[in-house]
Amino acid sequence: MNTLAMFPGQGSQYVGMGKSLLEEFPYSKLVFEEVEDAAKFPVRKLCLEGPESDLTKTANTQPSILALSIAYWSVLREEVGFDPEYFAGHSLGEYSALVAAGKLALSDAAALVRARGKAMQAAVPEGLGAMAAVLKLDADQLESLCQEISVDGSMVQIANYNNPQQIVVAGHSKAVELLKAKIEELGKPCKMLQVSAPFHSVLMKPAKEEMRSLIESTAIQNNDAKVFSNLNGSVVDYDHSHLIEQIDSSVKWTQTILSSMNDHNLDVQVEIGPGKVLCGLTRRIVPRGAAKCLGTDGDDLISTIKALAN
Repeated sequence: MNTLAMFPGQGSQYVGMGKSLLEEFPYSKLVFEEVEDAAKFPVRKLCLEGPESDLTKTANTQPSILALSIAYWSVLREEVGFDPEYFAGHSLGEYSALVAAGKLALSDAAALVRARGKAMQAAVPEGLGAMAAVLKLDADQLESLCQEISVDGSMVQIANYNNPQQIVVAGHSKAVELLKAKIEELGKPCKMLQVSAPFHSVLMKPAKEEMRSLIESTAIQNNDAKVFSNLNGSVVDYDHSHLIEQIDSSVKWTQTILSSMNDHNLDVQVEIGPGKVLCGLTRRIVPRGAAKCLGTDGDDLISTIKALAN
């Protein structure tokens, strides 16, 4: 199969995630143990028991999703020898993709995302930033509106190109609220998101600068695995700059999926991690029936193992 292994980002977490995985494949606990040693907090307990208020804290969410994603990956490798050539991750998921691709050690990734979460949370004072999901508005038109509103030190920009019908914006709270009002005047839906910071916007520059030396001092292996970068949605010769610049740049997920299909003929996607967010986004990017998306979370894991084995 022409397969893309893809890994979800923040927002896919939920209390109880990983329960069935650990019960059916006890050896997957080794992944959690390695992440716990590197991130220095009880990841498994938080995933399984919560509380949700702690799980949704950015510094906790990021290593938790990383751990579960790589635990699922380890099971696919062990059970069916899953060995795709192409990898992609949405925001935080790019770290999981790099681990699966053999470019980044799991312990290094866990330490980085723990620090990344703390840095991103601290970059903008609470209440100063916001994010919103814009539906059914052309990306070019939305970009123009963002530029029109971003004046006098207040800014809003596109943070995630999730699919042609859903684009997320981030920026100063007042600018995001003004953009929301203008979009609703056009008769298009726009929903404020319950997030703790304006991720993937220039307001994350302090987090980028804080993470720069940590990322640059972490080994990234050069191998034949092909990883799509969030920065441009294309396969790149991956280096430290991609992880550094990703922090305050837009996530080009729509572009990633289109490139995977059109440039590399990857018509099977396997979402490896909690939830089904990426499969949902993919179905709205490619024509119906053009691609097959398999999941790993919960009951989907066994059926995906069987599909990959055949």
